[in-house]
Amino acid sequence: MKLKILLFSLLLLIIESNFAQNNYDEIKTTNGVLKIYPIQHASLVLSHNNKIIIVDPNENSEFYKNFKSPDIILITDIHGDHLNLETLDKIDTSKSIFIVPNAVAEKLPSKYNSKIIVLKNKQGIHRFNYFIQAVPMYNLPEESNSKHPKGRGNGYILNIDNKRIYISGDTEDTTEMRSLQNIDIAFVCMNLPYTMDIYQASSAVLEFQPKIVYPYHYRGKDGLSDVKKFKEMVNSKNSNIKVNLRDWYGTN
Repeated sequence: MKLKILLFSLLLLIIESNFAQNNYDEIKTTNGVLKIYPIQHASLVLSHNNKIIIVDPNENSEFYKNFKSPDIILITDIHGDHLNLETLDKIDTSKSIFIVPNAVAEKLPSKYNSKIIVLKNKQGIHRFNYFIQAVPMYNLPEESNSKHPKGRGNGYILNIDNKRIYISGDTEDTTEMRSLQNIDIAFVCMNLPYTMDIYQASSAVLEFQPKIVYPYHYRGKDGLSDVKKFKEMVNSKNSNIKVNLRDWYGTN
């Protein structure tokens, strides 16, 4: 019986890994094609012109095994759904650089020291012909006991060719989010009590008006947020914003 359970678990991991590898969206850029792989919860993989960017490697290393060694690993925060050291140990990071906030850098093992680039909120850096900028991510109201205090973690804006991609990380509908401009693709979190609800998220999206938005990071304390309702709320007021609903939790 134990052997059957083990084999079944292994089969599930293989299926999930293949699903992550084969389930992607393509968006043309001026000099290539951007592939977007929804992985799980806060994690995604971006592929462009043979460059691989992994965002927030999660607890299941199987999701990443079919990708080549990532060129960039972006980490937003210190919590386990964004920074998983066991998974990092199982990823081939021989060709990788880590772009992280200082709080994450302090938790990474010393073996990664030569690979780490620390960005503070609003700082940016050019790598591989991409410009990556750190964006504040935090809870409202700003309190000392906040789950995500301002300045600890980073959201990111990635400039890849002619596309500007926003990754929210763990945040609420802050002034910085609402003030974003010229965003082509946005990954926006929505899960209580850790970030914001679908009403805050839809209000913010309607204000900064990305061309495409992916609800992600939507598993909260009481289950999954209603992303279909989020889509309805956005498109009832702005039908030009494309809301891409993808399965980040293997529920379909």
